[in-house]
Amino acid sequence: MRARTKTKAAEKLPTADKATAKTPVARLVEPLQPDIDDDAEDRQRVGVQSLGRAFGILEEVARHREGIGLADLSKLVGLHNSTTFHLAKTMVSLGYIRQEKDTKKYRVGRPLFALAASALDEIEMVNVATPVLEDLSRETGESSHFAVRMGDAVVVIARTSGPGAFQLTDRVGVVRPAHCTALGKVILASLRPDQLERFLGRVDMKPSTEKSITDVPKLLREIAEVRKTGIALDDGEFNSEVRCVAVPVKDFTGQVVGALGISGPIWRMSNQALQSRAKIVQAAAERLSTGFGATA
Repeated sequence: MRARTKTKAAEKLPTADKATAKTPVARLVEPLQPDIDDDAEDRQRVGVQSLGRAFGILEEVARHREGIGLADLSKLVGLHNSTTFHLAKTMVSLGYIRQEKDTKKYRVGRPLFALAASALDEIEMVNVATPVLEDLSRETGESSHFAVRMGDAVVVIARTSGPGAFQLTDRVGVVRPAHCTALGKVILASLRPDQLERFLGRVDMKPSTEKSITDVPKLLREIAEVRKTGIALDDGEFNSEVRCVAVPVKDFTGQVVGALGISGPIWRMSNQALQSRAKIVQAAAERLSTGFGATA
């Protein structure tokens, strides 16, 4: 009778209670499954954080043209050395930054330059440069130009005329020699020694006027002066009736991307006027460089 009583009692228990009678409670507790939406949000949050850190590293590397070591980089971006190392290692593998073998310093990689170049094309350059040139012409009363390198010469890609009489009539797209123009001298001064040496070896420095520089030593001395002062002059060297002053324009990498200058007739643009207006041109070039992403 007792055995039959127990069996009937067990039969009256709910299914869960039957399991409890035979199975420890711990085995009944199912592990909580992560919510799919929560998991996706976590991954997205981690991804955004990693992207932010990666771009922070890129920005600091770009600011240090001479290169930057891991310890200094970690300090500037506010990350642990190991975190910075792994992120930098990934970007090195992708080519966006590179690490010098001898110093172990990080520098900007070529793919980043290619991306920037594709974004900062000539059309965009003209759009950014034009309002700066317009202000410069109004302030100086002279024609303003922005030129970039084209092979061994320079090409004017944007220009504006000043309000004064006797303005130059050069059109956009005009190509000028580098050795006897202020714009060209700025570009030559930005070249690496090996690039400049190759330029001098293949270019015939034909005179445009009696004042044109035609010998290498004199041109090298002038380029050295441009590098020292940041100002290039053209004293009737391309057009005997015209004087010009030009200064470099930089982009976000700190490299010279072009030259900004003004030109005017020699009777109005005296040497003293050139020197005084050079500061105005430099201020305009700084504004344009900022437009191209350069930092102070």
